[in-house]
Amino acid sequence: MSALNPAAAAAPTVSDLAMTDPEYARFFKYFDEEEVAKTVEPVLGKTRRHFVILATLLGCGGKEEFEVRLPQALDASVTPTQVREIVYQGTAYLGMGRVRGFVDIMNRVFTSRGVKLPLPDTTEQKDVERVVKGEAAQVEIFGPGMKGFSKSGPEKTVAIRRWLSANCFGDYYVRSGLTLQERELVTFCYLAAQGDTTAQMAAHAAGNLKMGNNEEILIAACLQFAPLLGYPRTLNALAVVEKAAHPAK
Repeated sequence: MSALNPAAAAAPTVSDLAMTDPEYARFFKYFDEEEVAKTVEPVLGKTRRHFVILATLLGCGGKEEFEVRLPQALDASVTPTQVREIVYQGTAYLGMGRVRGFVDIMNRVFTSRGVKLPLPDTTEQKDVERVVKGEAAQVEIFGPGMKGFSKSGPEKTVAIRRWLSANCFGDYYVRSGLTLQERELVTFCYLAAQGDTTAQMAAHAAGNLKMGNNEEILIAACLQFAPLLGYPRTLNALAVVEKAAHPAK
């Protein structure tokens, strides 16, 4: 019966904490906007700060907060194409099971703001190009040791290495809309937000440093995690950055 009632079937709206929980909203807003934003934005810049926020919320599954923050990102001149690339790329690190809901939120927000869908297609590649271009991106980010990665290692698991080159990097990283430097930054955010990804975070912290996201930038990204992820994952990410930036310690 309720399925026939449009009002009952409508998706719930994000709660207005300023109305329902004004005290909580007030002290969270002060921490988020006065303490955190004013610390990290001079380092990251407004656009990259919003990249970090959106990618972090994808990584932790924070759909409700993503719906609140996405309009703020668009108001801060993050383009629909940049948002789309952050959401799409999350699939390689989070899986469709987590990302599909964010695609729906993204498109709902875009539609409400008059963005015409679908956005222009940015990449159409033949299968062999996916591997070649993806592996080239891996070499650029992680160094010459990645050359031949898609065919390396034991034969019984070679498929996963080919997919990493062709799908993770060939389908996502080589698309236009974000630079490789920006893609590495958002990847670090996906990983930090998930927890239990220390090995992958370490590899991508090193990749970030190689792509020009220096220690100061990575620390600023980690500090932005605090209101979104809480302190345990923020501190874990900071420890990974410290080790990547100062491996001899």
